[in-house]
Amino acid sequence: MSFPESAASTCGPEILAVDVFCGIGGLTHGLRAAGIDVVVGIDIDPSCRYAYETNNFEATFLEADIKDISFNELKPYYKESAFTALVGCAPCQPFSAHTRRTAVADNCELVGHFSRLIQEGTPDVVSMENVQGLAKHESFLYLLSVLDDLNYDVDFGILNFFQYGVPQRRRRLVMIASRQGQVRLPKPTVYTKNVADYIRDLNPISAGETSSTDPAHASLPLSTTNLARIRQSKPGGSWKDWDKNLVNACHTRAYYPAPYGRMQWDQPAPTITTQFCYYSTGRFGHPAQDRAISVREAALLQTFPPDYELVDPNADLTIRKLARHVGNAVPVKIGEHIGNSLKRAVSNV
Repeated sequence: MSFPESAASTCGPEILAVDVFCGIGGLTHGLRAAGIDVVVGIDIDPSCRYAYETNNFEATFLEADIKDISFNELKPYYKESAFTALVGCAPCQPFSAHTRRTAVADNCELVGHFSRLIQEGTPDVVSMENVQGLAKHESFLYLLSVLDDLNYDVDFGILNFFQYGVPQRRRRLVMIASRQGQVRLPKPTVYTKNVADYIRDLNPISAGETSSTDPAHASLPLSTTNLARIRQSKPGGSWKDWDKNLVNACHTRAYYPAPYGRMQWDQPAPTITTQFCYYSTGRFGHPAQDRAISVREAALLQTFPPDYELVDPNADLTIRKLARHVGNAVPVKIGEHIGNSLKRAVSNV
């Protein structure tokens, strides 16, 4: 399997970071690749602890609700001789185009609590990643006003992650800020990596099967009807490839072209969501095998290293739960780019 190795330097100023909404550690792992020492990750979901701490062994997982955390409680994790960083990706579903109509007010408030922590502690550098929809939401506009009041230099924009080494059609809002120097978003670099470069070499499995060598290389079973559908699905195609008896009325609606699709070897993947384990929810069909992509394949497309441990041997985590872990993660490669930008912001202080 071809997998890009990090070329980031671990030299430079010492930055200690706290990762809020850390999940299984995608952002943490990327920051560490850039040479930033993430000392603690905070998340309300205890099922994330195993993957977070096992793969980021020098970082502590703190199970807590950000609403109950003050910056004073985070101070012991920092030290006076190092620059301080606060980073995070609040749960994105409330701001996603797919779920905006059913957004939950309490979740939207999480960005406000992230702003509160900045006000309480004024860390040297700050970063947030989220879906595009957050850019126009009042909670993000409030965050920008907080940063302005505290004299942060700020840069933010919608980045096409494919231009940063992530083999997905994934566009996200990225914001970085610094009180120590000018800060700029990372510049795009030229990448030509596609689905084949990341998952072609994995051992083949069937729908509903788990690899004997990797418990994360597992996929959900398919119904008899969906198995017939995927067997008639072409890479990059749609329900239009099927026999008429397999097509439901809902499939023919204008807004319904993507579900039940296969990925293409020579193209980037669609955005990996928490629903990638379902063949019916997007173009998450394997390019050649008759199944949805596995948890491991999704993690690789999220640029987690091939040996990133995802399955706690002492916990009974379903594929659906693991899919939420991986789909909610910040791609590791993006964390690395963010880390390098934060380091540049303080490098001349």
